[in-house]
Amino acid sequence: MTAFLTSSVILCAYTEARWHDLVAAVASVQRQTLPPGEIIVVVDHNPRLLERARAEWPDLTVIENSGAQGLSGARNSGVAMAQGALIVFLDDDAAAAPDWLERLSACYADPSVVGVGGAILPAWRERQPGWFPAEFAWVVGCTYRGMPTDRAAVRNLIGCNMSFRRGVFDRIGGFRIGRVGVLSIGQENDDTEFCIRLGTAQPEGQLIYEPSASVAHNVPSQRATFAYFVRRCYSEGLSKARLGRLVGRERGLSSERDYTLRTLPSGVWRGLTDTLARRDLHGVLRAGAIVAGLGVTTAGYAIGLALQLVERRAPMPAITEHQPL
Repeated sequence: MTAFLTSSVILCAYTEARWHDLVAAVASVQRQTLPPGEIIVVVDHNPRLLERARAEWPDLTVIENSGAQGLSGARNSGVAMAQGALIVFLDDDAAAAPDWLERLSACYADPSVVGVGGAILPAWRERQPGWFPAEFAWVVGCTYRGMPTDRAAVRNLIGCNMSFRRGVFDRIGGFRIGRVGVLSIGQENDDTEFCIRLGTAQPEGQLIYEPSASVAHNVPSQRATFAYFVRRCYSEGLSKARLGRLVGRERGLSSERDYTLRTLPSGVWRGLTDTLARRDLHGVLRAGAIVAGLGVTTAGYAIGLALQLVERRAPMPAITEHQPL
């Protein structure tokens, strides 16, 4: 029988607009087949939400973000409070499958594993738009077509559903990019930067993607629009440029090259085939969305690089290799 490590599950929240989602997320953690050692709810600079959460869960650890406003500060505040050997993150608008924590934890039987993440399945509030390509599910914070379908080592985990050994944070510090709210233009990829930094500091360690450890991530109607799709792609391009400056372009784009050269062309072909062979009129729209998404993301990346050239006269603030929690 596997001896599971104790875990601290951290949920970060910032708005009362997601209150019912947060309640569902906490309930899903409380129903786990492998109960967590503790559940920590971190409220990001919202006194009303903090008061409401403390009243709702008097038996849980509910704290405020003691650092800078944003997701990184909230996550770091949760890590500083956590007592478990495993630090597990779940988004406030996601619900975990009953065996989620058990499946994540089982991967740590291998001592070389330093982090584990799982599948993030979209839970569309309304029907998924016919034009929306699965290759771009990352736009709504979910597992996208092109990711492994079986357990595999990966470069980085996705923040909605990820976990790490506690010692990782003692070794390399915390998260540091600092997205605020739903979409801070060019400020995504704090989890990617963290994982790349971890891989540099501990190259012998493995980050594992375990698709059977799944969560359902809510996708509200406002994220199901083409306008949001375009904004998110543009922001991702800017963010990738910034990430490359922090960790180097080779490491910052290592996974994206295969995605761009293989996954996306296959998606375009699939969409066209769906229209021509299966008479799915949305297929050509999905192919077009892939082309548009790649174009907008590339434009965002190019603009991000151009902005960096301008900023070279005013260098970015130094970031130490070990940022205290």
